[in-house]
Amino acid sequence: MKKIVNTALIIAGFATTTLTLNSCNDALDITQAGQLEGEDLYTNVTNLNNVLLGNIYGNMDPLEEIYFSGVFTDELMISQIGSGGQEWELYRHFLNPSSSLVNGGGMSNLSTSGLWLKHYSIINNVNRLLEGAAKITPNTPAEQTQYNQILAQARAARAFSYIQLEAFFSTDMKNPNALGVILLKDVPAVDAKLPRSTNQEVYDFINADLDYARNILPLNTTDRYRISKLFVNALTARFNLYRGNIPLAKQYAQEVINTSNLTLPASQPNTGTNPYSSVASGAYSTTATFQSTAWNNAFYGGSTAGTGNGLNGSFNPYRAMWGDRERGDVIFALNRLVLGSGGSVGSLWAANGSVVTGSPMWLWGKNLVNLFFVNGDVRKYAYVDPTSNQYINAGYDYYVIDKYPGKASTTSRNDLKLFRLPEMKFILAECEVAQNNLSAAQALIQEVRASRRLHGTATTPTYATAQQAYADILKERRIELALEGHRYLDLKRLATLAGVTMDRNADDDYVPVENLPNNSYKYTMPIPLSEISANPNIQQNPGY
Repeated sequence: MKKIVNTALIIAGFATTTLTLNSCNDALDITQAGQLEGEDLYTNVTNLNNVLLGNIYGNMDPLEEIYFSGVFTDELMISQIGSGGQEWELYRHFLNPSSSLVNGGGMSNLSTSGLWLKHYSIINNVNRLLEGAAKITPNTPAEQTQYNQILAQARAARAFSYIQLEAFFSTDMKNPNALGVILLKDVPAVDAKLPRSTNQEVYDFINADLDYARNILPLNTTDRYRISKLFVNALTARFNLYRGNIPLAKQYAQEVINTSNLTLPASQPNTGTNPYSSVASGAYSTTATFQSTAWNNAFYGGSTAGTGNGLNGSFNPYRAMWGDRERGDVIFALNRLVLGSGGSVGSLWAANGSVVTGSPMWLWGKNLVNLFFVNGDVRKYAYVDPTSNQYINAGYDYYVIDKYPGKASTTSRNDLKLFRLPEMKFILAECEVAQNNLSAAQALIQEVRASRRLHGTATTPTYATAQQAYADILKERRIELALEGHRYLDLKRLATLAGVTMDRNADDDYVPVENLPNNSYKYTMPIPLSEISANPNIQQNPGY
């Protein structure tokens, strides 16, 4: 696998150049995602922690997954105003080994090394950290504890990257004998050309990392930016759901729910003052009419009506979570400071902010809008910027994406929420259906639905068959986890069981819309051309 190793060497700093990273004590302080390498680096625990934060945490952005899933499935429609043709080929399902998100290359507002190389870079960085750590002897019991936890966090991050690779590049995660991905257990030789391992071989390695991390890391329910046992258990639940181990998926999803100290953020109050406002007290009415100037200011956190930039927070707990003013139901997130490293997730959809004048390249897909843009659902307001109303009221399907409104004075820049409590509820519900406990699944879905009601009562689901239950779970995942990187994998896993397909609206594109059929080979990504051309021992996925 010469191509992976050589490219990863460049990215990870195998060359003599050493990049710098600001010293920091925890993930909250990350201000630079640059790489740290060199023989003089692995000399003490402080430097080891800096490597963890810069080379591993700093590179875990799931922007490729979020963008690919949004563009390739049915979450988005092409903007009639701001699009310049970015990724229209991908949107129309032209996917091949040289596609930018697969093979690397710039994509509109996302400069990417490709999903494959990104995760192998993280894996390689972890392997180098573990190798370097063997040269360090902690001096005190406190340093020993920190040292142990650094290694555990690194191995948990490696497990996360392997699970992402398996999910996107293995044809069938439920088949232990199917081809998985390349297994790098340590730092390989530069001229290594390794074949793909079976799923089971990769799973054994993943489980070893997860077990190691779980036995060392504290639960840590107060710091959502640091990998802890909570992260490990949430990852374990997702991993086992993907590979079809229902008992373990259920066990760990339930454990996260029981131990996280998190609840689903309420959608109430539906009126109130903005608690973070720099405007004089009383500027917002507590009895404001929905979507009036005062209500918009207090809900969206703008200094003027309809700015939607989260500048002053929101009185609404759900909206405040997306503006990073409150934790809400976030289990783990990658912190993205106002001034710092890492990608701006909102810039994937709009070049200059989530308003109609911000050059939106992508809008919410019409059929997805029809699911959440309904009276009483908080996501009608939290997901769509109010400047859209001028077009919506005129009869246009122009729903500007505002799920990532930015934080403080910085538009489009938000924490990247890798695990949230609703996902654990959905995993648990899916497990209940698999075990024929339809009433238990109904209760879990109803819990999420009810928590999203701004006013009125949520419709209680009723499942007569497993297929109905799977379809409803898939629908709820589509709404609540929209543009968080799940939809592509969810369709791959559940569409056939649910008796549904990809669901684009005819108006989402300028040409006749096609929905990718269930079980298409394109529900597995191709091995990148750069890997295929440099590694004669690698096997391409079927269809490419």
